Amino acid sequence: MKHHAPRTELATHDVFNQSEPLAGVNWYSDDAMLSHAVRRNAGKAHDDRLSAFGAEVGSAAVLDLGRVANENPPQFKPFDRFGQRVDEVEFHPAYHALMELGLSHGVSSAAWTTQTANHTLHAALLILMGHADAGVCCPQSMTYACVPALRHADWTGPWIEGAISGQYDPRFLPPEDKVGLTLGMAMTEKQGGSDVRANTTRATSISADEVELTGHKWFCSAPMSDGFLTLAYEGDGDAAALSCFLVPRWRPDGTRNAIEIQRLKDKLGDKSNASSEIEYKSAYARRVGEPGRGVRTIIEMVNHTRLDCLVGSAGLIRGAAAQAVWHADRRSAFQRRLIDQPLMRDVLAELAMEADAALALGFRVAESFDKAATDPGEAALARILTPIAKYWICKRAPYLVYEAMEAHGGAGYVEEHPLPRLFRQSPLNAIWEGSGNVIALDVLRALSRDAAARAALEAELTIAQGRAAELDAQITEIRRLITANLGDKDARRFTELTAQALIVSALIRAGLEPVSDAYIRRRIEERPVMLGAGEAAIDTDTLIDRARLRV
Repeated sequence: MKHHAPRTELATHDVFNQSEPLAGVNWYSDDAMLSHAVRRNAGKAHDDRLSAFGAEVGSAAVLDLGRVANENPPQFKPFDRFGQRVDEVEFHPAYHALMELGLSHGVSSAAWTTQTANHTLHAALLILMGHADAGVCCPQSMTYACVPALRHADWTGPWIEGAISGQYDPRFLPPEDKVGLTLGMAMTEKQGGSDVRANTTRATSISADEVELTGHKWFCSAPMSDGFLTLAYEGDGDAAALSCFLVPRWRPDGTRNAIEIQRLKDKLGDKSNASSEIEYKSAYARRVGEPGRGVRTIIEMVNHTRLDCLVGSAGLIRGAAAQAVWHADRRSAFQRRLIDQPLMRDVLAELAMEADAALALGFRVAESFDKAATDPGEAALARILTPIAKYWICKRAPYLVYEAMEAHGGAGYVEEHPLPRLFRQSPLNAIWEGSGNVIALDVLRALSRDAAARAALEAELTIAQGRAAELDAQITEIRRLITANLGDKDARRFTELTAQALIVSALIRAGLEPVSDAYIRRRIEERPVMLGAGEAAIDTDTLIDRARLRV
């Protein structure tokens, strides 16, 4: 009889050569890209405030709140248990915790309660909030953006005070009974989309500035908000014109307003946030701004949401680049760390370059908002720089987040990793309020109608001149197009050419010479389609080092 040696159990599940989760970091003080962007915009006084928030959003506990809030999306509750129509939305406690975190740190209020670098501070707070969860950024952004539109009426003081209170009050109560308010918007309709003048919602007057609204809104973001800015026609026949109204969830007599939620949207991303279709059924509303000047009134809100869209996308790109470098620093393949593999190193360097570029351009827009009240040139620049930056940065985000995901391989594709959530979120800001075509056409309109904006744009382009022959040629072409009679088909080309030149300008103004040099070589001289496909020499060490968190 043969005797067999006892079997030895083989270790099959020793875990090694894996990167640990990117948690327990300070997304402000550990992030040279973001902290430098704030400081160069005169925001150093906000360092302590932003560092405190950066530590919270980078903690494992808060990151887990983001995960849980997305795994447990909001639920529509049309009726209470007695059959009464209530039209409420029920959220997981993790969502409420994230809303409390963001509002208490001033994501919605800081721009209106701070005197120095106020929109720069707001942009940084929004980016930091996005590291925890981008979904809650939607209601916080809209609450911030509603304030300048509400200033068009003399009765909105209590609404503004509630919006900038820095307090989260999720209770479904009349606004006068709450310590903090959130605001939303409802403009889009099925037949019009971005063409708000195709709206069919009608206003029936009940007093000088009070109306009842009847109509359907196809997208109403954050339907749990305390009130919504909306557009509706008032007047009869050919005299009918679009006006802007604030629609509260409660009527003045203390009864629920006739706003019926038809359904919550099942969206690609933004899962923690609720978006809905609603019906106004003789809903009480009050006019904001002049009768028939609704688009002009609500554009104040639109401009500020555009700032949030572009800096939010810049934050997504920055977060994705940090995740990719973090992983490549800790993972080996073929006997070398990923970050030392030549092809991967080139991809990571360009991903880092793109993150710096997006932040530089985004914070240049924020700076123009900061200075607009006292500097007419900066105000004019903001009018044309904002749509250009929104077009470019928001469109770059999905591709760049995807490249960061690919750098992780399969580990970045599974839902336990934060990158799938970032990837699903990445198209949103380009679609919000108007697609690329709408934004590019807005650039042409500003170009044709606003001489001050044209002059401010040309002055900004001058900063980038003299760096490279190809860049100078591109700026010359942009200047030719500025004076040409451009048609709609030219809108995208002009916007893209100009965005690239403005990025170089923003990087130079920021003192980021290695980044601006790399951007010129890889984006303007060579123009490769994919990251890492160029061959021009760039300073990969400096680029990648800037993307590392200082932990």
